[in-house]
Amino acid sequence: MSEIEELAEKLRTEGEKFVTIFSNLTEDQWKVEVYTEGTTWTIRNVFAHFVTSERGLVKLFEQIRLGGSGSAPDFSIDRFNESQQEKTKDLSPAELIERYKIVRAESLAWVLALKESELEIQGRHPFLEVTTVREMVKMLYLHNQLHYRDLKKALN
Repeated sequence: MSEIEELAEKLRTEGEKFVTIFSNLTEDQWKVEVYTEGTTWTIRNVFAHFVTSERGLVKLFEQIRLGGSGSAPDFSIDRFNESQQEKTKDLSPAELIERYKIVRAESLAWVLALKESELEIQGRHPFLEVTTVREMVKMLYLHNQLHYRDLKKALN
């Protein structure tokens, strides 16, 4: 299996896992608070963040792949995340799950269309700073796993 196929497989299996997990949450569980510092984020907010951050990041990755530099040095992750929460505030959990499926499918298609050499292209990631496309793709699933750990703690 090529490295591209391995990255895509991790994204696929993680995506399927999260669809199952979030599909089985009760209405009350979607409202459980996960983060309370600054703006309070519920499980619903965290999942909306999965959708919007991945969509934005893959667009950024494509810009980098095409020769762009990536995110601006003064890019504010907090400001971006807040604006995206506002855009998704009226979506139901079921609608968020459907959007997540679409976004993850688009991410998979993008990764599978990469050439192995393109994994070495460098650009500025909003969190990782200057790094390779390879590390950016890995961060797509690592990012969700980090938030999921916090989410599991909030549910216990």
